[in-house]
Amino acid sequence: MRLMLLLIATLLAGCGAKPPEAWTGYAEGELVYVSPPVAGRLTTLAVRSGEAVAAGQVLFELDATPEVAADAEARARAQSAQAQAADTDKGRRAPELAVTRAQLDQARAAERLASIDLTRQQELLTQGFVAKARVDDAATTLAQARARVVELDAAVQVGRLPARDDERTAARALADAAQSGRAQTAWRVEQKRQTAPMPARVQDVFMRPGEWVGAGQPVLALLPPANRKARFYVPQSVVGGLKLDATVNLHCDGCGAAIPARVSFIAAGPEYTPPVIYSNQQRDKLVFLVEARPVNAADAERLHPGQPLDVTP
Repeated sequence: MRLMLLLIATLLAGCGAKPPEAWTGYAEGELVYVSPPVAGRLTTLAVRSGEAVAAGQVLFELDATPEVAADAEARARAQSAQAQAADTDKGRRAPELAVTRAQLDQARAAERLASIDLTRQQELLTQGFVAKARVDDAATTLAQARARVVELDAAVQVGRLPARDDERTAARALADAAQSGRAQTAWRVEQKRQTAPMPARVQDVFMRPGEWVGAGQPVLALLPPANRKARFYVPQSVVGGLKLDATVNLHCDGCGAAIPARVSFIAAGPEYTPPVIYSNQQRDKLVFLVEARPVNAADAERLHPGQPLDVTP
């Protein structure tokens, strides 16, 4: 009799134990749409739907023929502008200076001859063999020869100088502008090839090779592991005890072991009915939307957008 009473008490205790509370929800993915910032015809599609891609892996390419030609032209213009800017920092070429130096040597020789002739004419005037006009002519010739020497010597000095500061500044500004234009065309060429910004799985492909892709038009959508999350609904009696970063467990059909996740969002206001209903028992409850993201990227791959979930604390 005592044993029977003990058994009945045990059964009653077991019937009174509450099972772990579970909340209904579903998996959702935040897609990353990959689109080129420039328009062009799609020539290469390097991935397919459902394929896993690594960061930096080529996804697709557009025809870059016009951009490559424009880049070649911009590169040539930049090189020309840089050469002109560098030329303003230099003086005249050595052969040109050599011509001026030769003319300076001739002028100095002519100056010496004029000086000698003036001295001779002055001696002849003293002796009364020539008129005063001959001496004046010799003095004028010497003055002209000396002025020519000064002129050519200044020309040699100027030939060694670079261009004026304003000209050099203008030339450098043109070179910088040409280089900026070259950078723009090079950027456009690079944008014709798009790569994966992060490890992800190709969720969907919208365009096919041969089709025209407008600037900003998505070609495909990626779903990174970090962008997979659970959306579930908890009653108002429970939401007060939930905190951000709290750990919950996600359960789904065929997923195997529970997926640990952390609460990443708690709605500020209630909803009377969840947008997606998987249980008729929750129709009339006042619920709050909560989001949680898997702790591990490998576990996140087990979640598929739209998949029903049960969430336990």
